[in-house]
Amino acid sequence: MVSTSFNEQFDQHGAWRREFALRLKLLSEWMKDHDLLDTAVAERLRRLEGQMRSDKVMVAFVAEFSRGKSELINAIFFAGYKRRIMPASAGRTTMCPTELGYDAEVPPCLRLLPIETRLQPQALMEWRMVPEKWTRVDLDVNNPSQLAQALEKVAEVRHVTRDEARALGFWHDEAPDDNPLVDTNGMVEVPKWRHALINIAHPLLKQGLVILDTPGLNAIGAEPELTVNLIPQAHAVVFILAADTGVTKTDLSIWREHLITEAADTDSRLVVLNKIDTLWDSLSTPAQVQAQIARQRATSADILGLPQEQVIPVSAQKGLVAKVNNDAALLEASCLPVLEEALGRGMMGQRQKILRSAMASGISELRAEAGRVINIRRRDLAEQMLELKGLRGKNTSVIKHMRSRIEQEQSEFDLSGAKIHAVRSVHLKLLREVFHLLGNSTLKAEMKQLNDALRQPGIKLGVKKAYAHTFERLREGLHRAQALNTETQTMLAGSFRQLNAEFGFSLQAPKEPDMSRHLRDLELVERSHSQYMGVSNALKLAQPEFADRLVRALATRLRVIYESALGEVELWNKSAAAQLDAQLRERRRNFGRRLEAIERIQQAASGLDDRIGEIETNETALDQLDAKLLELTSHLVNTPDLETGDAQAEPAFKTA
Repeated sequence: MVSTSFNEQFDQHGAWRREFALRLKLLSEWMKDHDLLDTAVAERLRRLEGQMRSDKVMVAFVAEFSRGKSELINAIFFAGYKRRIMPASAGRTTMCPTELGYDAEVPPCLRLLPIETRLQPQALMEWRMVPEKWTRVDLDVNNPSQLAQALEKVAEVRHVTRDEARALGFWHDEAPDDNPLVDTNGMVEVPKWRHALINIAHPLLKQGLVILDTPGLNAIGAEPELTVNLIPQAHAVVFILAADTGVTKTDLSIWREHLITEAADTDSRLVVLNKIDTLWDSLSTPAQVQAQIARQRATSADILGLPQEQVIPVSAQKGLVAKVNNDAALLEASCLPVLEEALGRGMMGQRQKILRSAMASGISELRAEAGRVINIRRRDLAEQMLELKGLRGKNTSVIKHMRSRIEQEQSEFDLSGAKIHAVRSVHLKLLREVFHLLGNSTLKAEMKQLNDALRQPGIKLGVKKAYAHTFERLREGLHRAQALNTETQTMLAGSFRQLNAEFGFSLQAPKEPDMSRHLRDLELVERSHSQYMGVSNALKLAQPEFADRLVRALATRLRVIYESALGEVELWNKSAAAQLDAQLRERRRNFGRRLEAIERIQQAASGLDDRIGEIETNETALDQLDAKLLELTSHLVNTPDLETGDAQAEPAFKTA
């Protein structure tokens, strides 16, 4: 197979998403035209389409200083500008975490959050909601020189006193070896900015790619939200080493403390052995150079506990030069295409597999809900057919009696509204406790309790225990929500069976929300926090301001999990209510159609046969409608993956 660059893979992924979203929209319009779009189905379609259109793919680039990280970003994503865009000179370049993405509502710009905001308790996510606190630099995306010059600001530094550096989290008296150098004036160099957001209409960013460029170990450790929120949520992490040094002590610290919690995490990790051109020695044969690179690759893989195919030797600088100069031979020697192939196939394949699974589940439930409406109509037509065929050869008085019976059924059915309302009330009463358990007020109370515990005197050695107790309570809350969901589901199923028996409905309790996925997400968050509380951060955690920032970062991540769980419960509630509404609506229409048929039969002798013929036509139309629904939903589920045409492909990180 011809090697495909990451850019091409991402283009194909974007095209797949757009095609899928368009088909969802067409399905929605078709269902609306055929009166199959109740509130629950409409909500499910809206969520599926929104998830597909707004899906983001984050790639985090992590490395200690001077590993060529920014140059690698330039080579993979910005070579089309025919120059460097991210600052990539010798020494320290990116001094603050930098996110590159695209938001159509915001003009092209660089936004920079001052480092002084670390002195305040707000989490990074909260600062994002206050745009006026960021320094903004407008960008001209058609002027590469202006763009590159503006982005140099992410490398800006400030010189502060030791006391200021200590307050900002860059100086620790208890760990002198990790402190930055002090200049001749007794000042310490720290980043000028805490976080940078770059918004440009780069083709890949417009399609949902988010690039996270992180600074070195000292800066990563000082910003808890980076370690416990942003990096763990990245769909792929590219960890960069220098080929001439291999895995250094600080490289290993970043890997162990911030990137790996257990073996399962390695699947989405790629390690780049960068700067292999430093090993291109004119005194060595090509075979000797390759042998040296192979040794470094094997050693690095062994130290990091990875299979060798996930460690990829590359020269980002030569790869960028080759792309700028259209030098195919140099590009191949740089091995950049091998990395792009691994990154593209692995990440895009995994992301599409996750999306496809979510879409298949949602469409299956949507198909079942719409299918129920069709079955109600089919059953009503069958009942009418039996009723009308039973009138053949009957006299006027029998037909008149039939009309009276239908009117009596209709009257009795109209009085049943109170019973159906009671079912809804009991359902909502049970759900209110679930809404409370997953609500913002409960989460705030938990975070306050954690914060109070961390502020207790002598907490230093008990920080892990305080977090463990918090996560245990959060887990109990999700288990309680699951138990309430099960209890509600049992009640709902029983009520639906009763209504089915009493009124001839075909209600079926929708599948209850499964909290297991949210429990797994909670476990991942706990793991990343527990890892962050290792010995190296014990001193920082003893500082109230730092502990506050960590709790706020935790609250930000948990809010996403709880809002997702709450959304599922709300959709479940809507599905149950929509079924009741649909069956009530169809039953009322059914009474109307039956009375209309009797009236026509009374008025004309031919009315009976005409009406039976109409019902037969309608039954055929319903069969066609059901077949079309199956065809449209199956077509969506079986949309081919990327360029392979394989609807069930399961790519993984692999190298050539």
